[in-house]
Amino acid sequence: MRLLEAAAEQPGGATAKRLARAAGLPLATAYHLLRTLVHDGYLTHEGGLYAMGESARRLSGPADAQAARAELVDWLGRLRDDLGAAVYYALYEDGEVNVVLTAEGAGAPAVQEWAEFRRTAHAHAIGQCLLAQLDDAERRDHLARHPVERLTPFTVPDERALLRKLARMDRGGPVHEWQQYTPGTVCAAVPITAGAVPSALAISLPAGRADQLRPLAGALRQRIETTLTSLSFSVRAAPCRAPER
Repeated sequence: MRLLEAAAEQPGGATAKRLARAAGLPLATAYHLLRTLVHDGYLTHEGGLYAMGESARRLSGPADAQAARAELVDWLGRLRDDLGAAVYYALYEDGEVNVVLTAEGAGAPAVQEWAEFRRTAHAHAIGQCLLAQLDDAERRDHLARHPVERLTPFTVPDERALLRKLARMDRGGPVHEWQQYTPGTVCAAVPITAGAVPSALAISLPAGRADQLRPLAGALRQRIETTLTSLSFSVRAAPCRAPER
């Protein structure tokens, strides 16, 4: 704990010797503890400097987590109003797709989960966007547990076709889906490239507004790029919805 406190006082990172002195520990002991803290994600070690890691930041307590969640919920609500579309925030954790937050409204209804999102990742933009961020072994493991199945006439027909589609995707670019999950609805998802956990933001539209999907997906990508520096995308919790307007 003294090492963590010492590291927290050095936002730009510090050497092992400096942290050992600040914590009042022998250098050999400090090295041993620092290796453990890096292994467990409490510290990072780059260029000879130790700095606070993601696990340490989560120790700040539920108040900070709730504040980050409230900030994200508010931002998703503004996105929904600006884009005129339902907006979703999703993560890929522990081998599963998790739609954490949904912002919908009277003029922007969310997709009804008639087939469980976690087992139908192959058929919707969120799932395809998250699967595209995995390595080949992780992707094949997911599909072994959740095989490709036809949900609509537009769903990708089999695993081979899905893997080809994922391989062709532009890394960091939007993923578009046209009535593959549910008839009458089109979706797009954009990967979030901050943090170690694969994540994405997505929108959905009635098929009658399909011509707006690509422009709105581009606008969503721009909003993510301009917001990543100021907004935390580390919210992990049970699914919930932003207040409707």
